[in-house]
Amino acid sequence: MKRIQNICAVDSCFLCNNCLDEWKPAILAHKTTYKIKKGEIIFKEGDPVTGIYFVNSGSVKVYKKWDKDKELIVRFARQGSLFGHRGLGIGGIYPISAAAVETAVVCYVDVAFFEASLKVNPDFTYKLLMFLTEELKQSERKMRNLAHMSVKGRVAEALISLQNQFGITDDGFINIDLSRQDLASYAGATYETVFRMMNELVSEKLIGLSGKSIRLIHHNKLLKLAQDVVFL
Repeated sequence: MKRIQNICAVDSCFLCNNCLDEWKPAILAHKTTYKIKKGEIIFKEGDPVTGIYFVNSGSVKVYKKWDKDKELIVRFARQGSLFGHRGLGIGGIYPISAAAVETAVVCYVDVAFFEASLKVNPDFTYKLLMFLTEELKQSERKMRNLAHMSVKGRVAEALISLQNQFGITDDGFINIDLSRQDLASYAGATYETVFRMMNELVSEKLIGLSGKSIRLIHHNKLLKLAQDVVFL
């Protein structure tokens, strides 16, 4: 990570946008801004927790080890979001890893200042609680899907989720340059299986491909696949 001059998109920064105006000079004094190259690892699972990161621009994937050589992408952190908070609490060890999906700019504050911000700013604390609640719901949904949903359904849901998070380009493609391996990690399946499922979705004219770019053609049919959960 390369340290750069402190910048902040105040209107979209999760920390600045939810703290008291009187607290913002303290944020400026305590935060550090980094530019992260695509693919660069920010921290690894098992590293000691030192602070919390807020995304200014770009995208970061948050993932866990899955088997020896695989990973499961838990979520993506985009502009206005945060990551690293899963390591807070007793133990002080990150239970996840984080790496840049694309060039990103992030702000960092140490744990002591983050905790002070929670105590001083009730709106920030409330918004963080709501964020954590929604994140927990999504994690529980992902666990259920891994256990009960077909791989094809998980791929369909992953594609819909990516489009909801990142939007679409002027040409109608999902607005993120995501590798097929990362897509497989997000869907919770092997690269080979996801490759096969993608070919099936293309042949069924549910999606279209152009290089790495993906376009959703029949959103409702993909949504039906994503909702087709069978409990055994």
